[in-house]
Order: sequence, then C-alpha cells, then structure tokens
Amino acid sequence: MTDEQGFDEDLYPAIEPYETGQLLVGDGHRIYWEQSGNPEGKPVVFVHGGPGSGTSPWQRRFFDPEKYRIVLFDQRGAGKSTPHASDPSADMRHNTTWHLVADMELLRKNLGIAAWQVFGGSWGSALALAYAQTHPDAVTELVLRGIFTLRREELEWFYEGGAAAVFPDYWRAYEEQIPPVERNRMIEAYHRRLFDSDPAVHLPAAVAWSQWEAGTVNLLRDQDAVDDMADAARAVAFARIENHFFMHGGWFRENQLIDDAAHIRHIPTVIVQGRYDMCTPMMTAWALREAMPEAEFIVVPDAGHSAAEPGTRRALRAACDRFAS
Repeated sequence: MTDEQGFDEDLYPAIEPYETGQLLVGDGHRIYWEQSGNPEGKPVVFVHGGPGSGTSPWQRRFFDPEKYRIVLFDQRGAGKSTPHASDPSADMRHNTTWHLVADMELLRKNLGIAAWQVFGGSWGSALALAYAQTHPDAVTELVLRGIFTLRREELEWFYEGGAAAVFPDYWRAYEEQIPPVERNRMIEAYHRRLFDSDPAVHLPAAVAWSQWEAGTVNLLRDQDAVDDMADAARAVAFARIENHFFMHGGWFRENQLIDDAAHIRHIPTVIVQGRYDMCTPMMTAWALREAMPEAEFIVVPDAGHSAAEPGTRRALRAACDRFAS
C-alpha cells in the first residue's frame, strides 16, 4: 500500500527530500538515495522490503522530521536505482545480500554519518539484521517489523504452498502459472519463467508472483495493492529480485540471522509483529525475540504483514519517537 489516505492521524505529515542522489556502488550499479527531515537530526536509514519493492514517499512519515535526519535508498535493481531488474538484460550476479550490506555501509560513509538507527520490515528486517551483525558499531538502534530471515521453512510456507491453507482462492492464480509436474518446487519453477527472455513467459509469471504477495500482506485484502502489481516493470523487477534471493536462501547459512543475533543483543531493539501475518508468520519473530531477550517485543493483535496497517504503523512510529532523543 503506497496510498497515504488515512495516515494523517498516525504518521507525521508528508515531506519532500532536501537532497537526492545516485551512489555508484560498483558492478555497474547506481543506487538512488534521498535525505529528508532535519539535516542536523538523528540519522535513521529506512531499509525497504521485497527485496525489490523500492521505497515510497510515505515511508518518510514514521520519523519526526524535526528530530530525524531520514535516509531512504532503493536497493540494487529496484525503485529508482539502475540498472532496473525489469530489463531482461539486467545482470543479477552482483545483487546479493552482501552486496547490499556493503552498499549501505558505503552510503553511510558517503553521507558522513558516524552511526545510524536502522529501520527495516519484512525483507528489510533481514537486511537490517545482516547489516547490524556485520557492522554493529554503525548501528545505534534497530526497529524491525514483520521478521523474515529466509530460512527454508519460511520460504516453503509462503511460496511452496503452506499459506494456501489460508488462501486457497488466491493461491490458485499463483499455482496455475506452473504445470502440475513442476509444482513440487514452485520457487525453482518460477525462476525458469521469470528469467526467460520472452515477455510472453516472464510477464504473466511476474504478475502472478507479485499479486499473490500483494493480495495476502494485509489482514483485509487491499485490492488497490493487488492492481498496482499489474504494472509490468514493477512486477517484473519485484518478482525477479525476490526469486533470485530466495533461490539462494539470501546467501545465508540456515538460521544464520537468528543464531548470530546474540552478537547484537546490546543494540536497543524494538520488534513489531502482526499477529495474523501470513507472509512472515510470527514463528520467526518469536525465534528472534528468544535470541534477543532484551528487545522490546510488540505483537499487534489486529494486523497482518503490512507496515501500513493502523496498529502496526502506530507501533512503529511510537518506537521511533522513543528513540528520537
């Protein structure tokens, strides 16, 4: 959901960036970044989800613009970063978790920031954890939402058929892109289609993949979000990047982000999780909470996965308000 309607009572007013740029990060990639809020304020970096969704203007609004120096950036291949993953010739070899961790650190140094708060949800929580575990001295606090760590059980739940127990009707359109003989390995079957050079093959696969996710992220289905994923460039980039990361398990060893959370227990952390999150079920947030017992753990009783849901966005803003000073 990118529509800001209804957010006014929960989030800060809409603002515009005071500075934008493109950072050359190597391997032919340039990442879009922007800064808004107070240039002398507390630095915070927003780590978007997907991977591949890109940032949206409303995401600046979790942070008090008088107190925060707000940094948003689009990860490789997504949003306003180039080359865009919707280009059939886009090379994905240099788009991995560890490339993105290095990009974040390069961006921090280029902006002259000594350390920053890291805010990430869904895939953004995985990248935030990977970054913090790699550069703990660069992180002042963590605000995490909809915890996702790319363990095999998480991927199988949502992309291989587990969640079909809750959404058999929505699953049908996702499943029907794949012949029955290939349905025992859906991520791999989608990979073959998403990276086929023929638009007649990769476009319907990308739309089905993206609309399956968009249709299940909210407690109550948001049809506008589903319809937005009919946009060809957006759907292809989103689906290709996600599938590429999932095929490789995020380049993590199994359970890595949970196992290594012990190394960052000293970082003040808030974990916000929707009780009825069907994309990244609460089992993973619970595992992280047990690995980081000092973290504040907030379960939103009437929310799914999306950061835009009322209870979740209020909890996230409150966490950022507490950390602002």
